[in-house]
Amino acid sequence: MTGPSSSSDVIIVGGGLAGLAAARRLHRAGLSWQLVEAADRLGGRATTDERDGFLLDRGFQVLNTAYPRLRRLVDLPALRLGCFTSGVLVRRAGRLHRLSHPLREPGTAASGLRAGVGTLADRVRFAALAGAVAALPAQRLLAAPEVSTERALRRAGLSDRLVEEVLRPFLSGVFADRQLETSSHVLTMVLRSFARGRIGLPAGGMRRLPEAVAAPLPPDRLRTGVRVRDVTPGRVRTDNGELRGRAILVATDPVGAADLLPALPRPRMHALTTYYHAAPTPPLAEPTLLLDGDRREIVANTVVISNAVPTYAPPGRHLVATSVVGPAAPPEPVVRAELTRLYGRDTADWTHLSTVALPAALPAAPPPRGRLRQPVALGDGLWVAGDHRDSPSIQGALASGWRAAGAIITTLRR
Repeated sequence: MTGPSSSSDVIIVGGGLAGLAAARRLHRAGLSWQLVEAADRLGGRATTDERDGFLLDRGFQVLNTAYPRLRRLVDLPALRLGCFTSGVLVRRAGRLHRLSHPLREPGTAASGLRAGVGTLADRVRFAALAGAVAALPAQRLLAAPEVSTERALRRAGLSDRLVEEVLRPFLSGVFADRQLETSSHVLTMVLRSFARGRIGLPAGGMRRLPEAVAAPLPPDRLRTGVRVRDVTPGRVRTDNGELRGRAILVATDPVGAADLLPALPRPRMHALTTYYHAAPTPPLAEPTLLLDGDRREIVANTVVISNAVPTYAPPGRHLVATSVVGPAAPPEPVVRAELTRLYGRDTADWTHLSTVALPAALPAAPPPRGRLRQPVALGDGLWVAGDHRDSPSIQGALASGWRAAGAIITTLRR
């Protein structure tokens, strides 16, 4: 193969967030490594396309400033994040109802008590839940009995109204899981990050995140456009030749990892589709996530991205992103009709920019997940990393890659 040596301490297969996080730790430890990525750019699912002056991420994604590994690897101010508001709006029975963050905006508590979704007891219990996950140590939270997300919400005493009209549409967009089968341990960590941090997007799109993680690394060890054919102990065979390493770390997407590592169980994946529309005027004046509280189960959420990050749209235009959960995505006209109802505005003059269908958007994470740390060592010098080995999130991908690299370093130094 041309370029760097074909032999290294570690060969990393996959240039997404997990692979890049692993490379950062290996590089800091002084091990020799090479990373190969099949696509023509780094980032995996965290990437952005440009169209007519709009920035379209590969599906609606957000960064949470409370993700621990993110804050250790990336200079967040340098990303110039534009943040969404900390609450949500819910369209129910023809009206918009606001639910604010119970910890970050205590001054809105009075209006929250009068919100037309859920009950007063719901809001008190949910505020208590948010306070507990924000204050208690993570290890104590992960030691709690593990059930599904839906079961955990019911056990918390939350009413059917709050679950069905607010939490199911909101969390289904987060987990790509309409049934809320996701482990309560994943739920706890997600709620903890929402309680402690802000959510937003980089000014240049989600592609800026992998660029920032990769920035300290030597570019000649990051090789894009290299397709891997198979992986065996000590060897990676690509279209361009063969690479050898004392350790092989497969950090591709979950399905790709199972294809390369037959001993690895193939994870069940959740589908998510994002519809991008350009609007001449913003249908909402604020950067707030809008949920469908009428239980129609077509649109999970929608948001005017350019209200939070104006650089996502050209001057005088506005970008709306809408998420639909599940493999059976409806035609765009059906989604547009739902958006007319949700925003209470005519959408006839909107332009449909793109529909981004991700049949394998996120790995399913039903219980048991334990403490969210699935094994990364497969034996014979083979390792695996990715959000399917931790939590289905950006934090999970970064943490898994970092953890796998640490285990490799310890093994190789013995």
